[in-house]
Amino acid sequence: MRTYQVTLGLLLMNLFIAFLGIGLVIPVLPTLMNELGITGTTVGYLTAAFAIAQLIVSPFAGKAVDKSGRKIMIVIGLFIFGISEFLFGMGREIEILFISRILGGISAAFIMPAVTAFIADITNLDNRPKALGYMSAAISTGFIIGPGIGGFLAEFGTRIPFFSAGALGVIAAILSIILLTEPNRKEDNNEQTLNGTTGFKRIINPKYFLAFILIFIASFGLAAFESFFSLFVDHKFQFTPSDIAIVITGGAIFGAVSQVILFDRITRIWGEIKLIRYSLILSALLVFLMTVVHSYFSILLVTFTVFVGFDLFRPAITSYLSNIAGNEQGFVGGMNSMFTSLANISGPILGGILFDININYPYYFATVILSLGIVITLFWKKQAKDSLKEVKASVDH
Repeated sequence: MRTYQVTLGLLLMNLFIAFLGIGLVIPVLPTLMNELGITGTTVGYLTAAFAIAQLIVSPFAGKAVDKSGRKIMIVIGLFIFGISEFLFGMGREIEILFISRILGGISAAFIMPAVTAFIADITNLDNRPKALGYMSAAISTGFIIGPGIGGFLAEFGTRIPFFSAGALGVIAAILSIILLTEPNRKEDNNEQTLNGTTGFKRIINPKYFLAFILIFIASFGLAAFESFFSLFVDHKFQFTPSDIAIVITGGAIFGAVSQVILFDRITRIWGEIKLIRYSLILSALLVFLMTVVHSYFSILLVTFTVFVGFDLFRPAITSYLSNIAGNEQGFVGGMNSMFTSLANISGPILGGILFDININYPYYFATVILSLGIVITLFWKKQAKDSLKEVKASVDH
């Protein structure tokens, strides 16, 4: 048990550090714009470079996790993360910053599926939902704290946040080398359930395909919501930066705490399928409500609650996929990362086009996309149950 706790704690720390680094750049971007004389458009491309690199590399990284092992991919990913942060800290030209963000996306593509597969290997069907809930909370917390720590450290120098994150990444890689042991894989008759499909054909296999589409839909909704929240409340309600920080940070913390407290209990009562459906219903309703609320308190209430829906969806879909993946944990982790990245690219781009037409349109469109996800879960229920029965039967044998 102690070994399990140390291993899980280190895996969660690795994820936390990786996603902490993503948020560090946010508070220093205005300063960097002035230092390097870059435009807002360039900043947008700089932000997208991370997600594009993660999108491209994720499928290959997921395959490598299954082939080469979980530990080696985590360690390599953390070292790449450290290098990317050091490069960003030293960069005085925009090309160096782009290389840094691309390397950051590659590191996330390595770390995410490897950690997901590692956790699936060291847990069972009973304690896996709780572990994956912690994993999702670690990611959310990294996103939440990243901008705050970045802003604090930037008081000592614009580049200090990145040197600090780089050092953390290297330390985490060294600790992983010392403390992590490659887990025993949970083999089952997965090859039979795949009906002989190989390579990227597995993506469209009914066993996985609808789950991947739901990941894209929920990630798209969250990306559209978060990307334009600050512009939305600034244009519509004249929120100050401190107001925006309070609402976003408070909502994200509330969502992460709800995730840790509620996810395991709700999963045991409803199961992953129902939780996924109800999370999408809650998210769609609250994203739409953002277009009709007017008072500060109502905006606060809607924003706090909308994060609960998104934060419960992520571990639920990850838990479902890990339960049916058998010895292809790396593959499903890579696809999870890839479809999330695809949404993180397309959500802000489409949202930006719609925002220029009408500030409410991004949220209307996100509501429609999330509602499509709810409809998909209705058709997905029977097939998902059959997949889980197959896995449980193979485990029993």
